[in-house]
Amino acid sequence: MDNFCITRDRFFGARGVLYQWTSQKKINRNLLLFGVFFVGFIISALGTVVFEHTWYGWADITVGLALGFGSFAANGLLHKGFSVGKASLISILSGLTPLFVLLFAFLLWQETLTTIQLIGFFIIFGGLYIIRYSSDISLNNLQGAQWGLLAALAFAFNDLMGKQSTLLEADTFATLTSMFGFGSFLFAVSWLVKRKNALAAQDRSHTYWSASKTFSCGLLIGLTNVAGMVAIISAFSLGNTGLVSAISGMNILIILLYSRIVLKESFTRQEVIGLATAFLGVIVLRLSF
Repeated sequence: MDNFCITRDRFFGARGVLYQWTSQKKINRNLLLFGVFFVGFIISALGTVVFEHTWYGWADITVGLALGFGSFAANGLLHKGFSVGKASLISILSGLTPLFVLLFAFLLWQETLTTIQLIGFFIIFGGLYIIRYSSDISLNNLQGAQWGLLAALAFAFNDLMGKQSTLLEADTFATLTSMFGFGSFLFAVSWLVKRKNALAAQDRSHTYWSASKTFSCGLLIGLTNVAGMVAIISAFSLGNTGLVSAISGMNILIILLYSRIVLKESFTRQEVIGLATAFLGVIVLRLSF
C-alpha cells in the first residue's frame, strides 16, 4: 500500500507543479482542465476494455459520477488558487485533505481517531495560525487561501468517494471512466459557455495561448492525474482510508520544494516556522497509523 501512496505522491506532486506553472500563463483554465480529464477518460476507457472491467449497478455509476463532480471542483479550485496565491501557502492548505478525510471517515465508517492523530491536527492548525499572521491573511486579503481550503475539501470528498468505490467492489477503470468522462463533460461545457470571453481576451493579447496549445498541455498534465488516481484507488482497496489519504498528502513537499527552488519564493521567519509546523503535523498524521 505504501508503494501505491508514494507513487501517487509523485504524480500528484508533479500535477501540482504543472498547475502552478500554467496558472501563471495567459491560458483558458477550463480548456486546459478539459484536456486533463479527457486524456484520463480515454486511458480509463481503454483500461476498461483491456482488463474487462464493468459497472455492476447504479451504485457504481453514481460513485463514478460523484468522483467526476468532486474532481471537477477540486482541480478547478486548485488551479485557481495557484493563479492568485502563493504556491507554498496553497500547497499547505490543499494538503489539509487528510484532516477532513479522517474526520468524515470517522463519521461515515467509524474509523477511529487516535490521540496522536488529534495531536497532529493541533500541530497543523498551529502552523496555519502562524502562517495566518505572518502572511497578513484576512477576510479582505485572503491571498488565495480560500481556494486552497475549498480544494482540500473537494479532494477530501474525492478520497471518500474513492474509498466508497472499493467498498462497493467497483472495478477501478470502470469507475475512473465515469469520473473522467463526467469531469471532461463539465469542463467542456464550462469552456464553451465562457468561450466568447476567452476569444475576446485572446484578441486583446497576442501572447494568449492558442486553443490547441492549451488543450495539448492539458493532455500532458492529465497523464499525471490519471496515474495518481489509479494508484490511490488501488491503495484504498488495501488500507485504512485515513492512512492512505495522510500518506498521499505528502505530495505537498514536492510543491514546496518547487516554490522555493524554482519560483524563488521568499519566506519570513514566521512563515518558515508556520510551514514547517504544518508540514510536521502532516508527518505526525502519517506516523500515527
